[in-house]
Amino acid sequence: MAVASKRRGRFGLCGQLWFQVAAGTVIGVVLGWQAPHVATSMKPLGDAFINLIRMMIGPVIFVTVVHGIAGMNDMKSVGRVALKSLLYFEAITILALIIGLIGVELWQPGTGMNVDVASIDTRSIKSYIASAHNQSVAAFLMAIIPNTFISALTEGHVLQVLFVSVLFGVGLAAVGEAGKPVLKVIDGIAKAVFKVIGFIMYFAPLGAFGAIAFTVGQFGTHSLLSLGELVLEFFVVCAVFTVVVLGGVAWWCGVSLARLLYYIRDEIVLVAATTSTETVMPRLIEKMKQAGCEEGVVGFVIPAGYSFNLDGTCLYLTTVAVFLAQATHTHLTFWHELGLIAVLLLTSKGAAGVAGAAFVVLAATLQTTGTIPVASIALILGIHRILAEGLTFVNLVGNALATVVIARWEGKLDQRMVAETIGGRALRQHYASAHVGR
Repeated sequence: MAVASKRRGRFGLCGQLWFQVAAGTVIGVVLGWQAPHVATSMKPLGDAFINLIRMMIGPVIFVTVVHGIAGMNDMKSVGRVALKSLLYFEAITILALIIGLIGVELWQPGTGMNVDVASIDTRSIKSYIASAHNQSVAAFLMAIIPNTFISALTEGHVLQVLFVSVLFGVGLAAVGEAGKPVLKVIDGIAKAVFKVIGFIMYFAPLGAFGAIAFTVGQFGTHSLLSLGELVLEFFVVCAVFTVVVLGGVAWWCGVSLARLLYYIRDEIVLVAATTSTETVMPRLIEKMKQAGCEEGVVGFVIPAGYSFNLDGTCLYLTTVAVFLAQATHTHLTFWHELGLIAVLLLTSKGAAGVAGAAFVVLAATLQTTGTIPVASIALILGIHRILAEGLTFVNLVGNALATVVIARWEGKLDQRMVAETIGGRALRQHYASAHVGR
């Protein structure tokens, strides 16, 4: 982004995207606090920005995956990347589910509330419960297959786009030399697509302002105060998971977690304002390539991770499910909790990076287990977007790190580029000494 770098140089801190988004977020919070009725009318600004990004997600995934796979010239490598990605995703999400469960059981934020389920007004959650009826393993698998090749790119389903992109990439690689002209065209389209993303990002501060102003104006601070202990507990669990689990994985990869967080600071601030990781998917794909991860790996891992590697969503689901059991005085045995984790291993895969999807998955999970009253989810409707601040952050960092893990596992990680961008001290010292040795 040459234009963006020129702006940073000319305007200093004020020219940096993260600062502009943070400023828009702060102004939105103040407006929501002081003039809630005006703030709620700002919702179209946030929605418009999110829709602009969603408009580009299909093309970004398609050109990245197709160019990456066709450029590999090794179909076995594609299969290995897919298998290793899914194995890693399952391992890390199981850890997230268990840590979320342990955290809420130790803290007990819902104990003593003694909420009477019959007294809960369920009118506000009818749409979520209705959507939850459609959540099943068969429906999830069938939804991966689009009605047409083109509809996958137009309807915005990440897994459908990934599915047709992998098929087309494999087909393009299989035809050999005859596919080279097509690959060259796709390379040109990719450059144009990312240029458009750069243009859209100029509106990110405005989108962040509209999204956060609506959230604060609509739900106010009273929701946070009434369920403050749950919010605090969940944020602590997110922090522990990030530092201990993701930090440990980063150390194993030779990556500094602190440098990774700084490297994706623009994306972190934007996700915090919009509570949707979809808004940063195109930029995350580009940044992880610039960090040294091979294009084919990035093109598969990040889109797939948006459905299969939602660590923060898993933390949210176990935390909130057990909190609702505590609040409604529903006794959960060890086997109930084991069954809850087993169900969540499946239902959590249906939560995309869209704001509110985790709430639908929560309703589907409670319906499936049949132990915790589904109506109780109305208790946390007012603070869901606040909790989403934590879960989307963890999802973002988890997917960025997953890309490094799979690239390293496959031997497709440029260690020198990693050392320059997100590398740990040992890796940086290694390349610094090698440079001096020359």
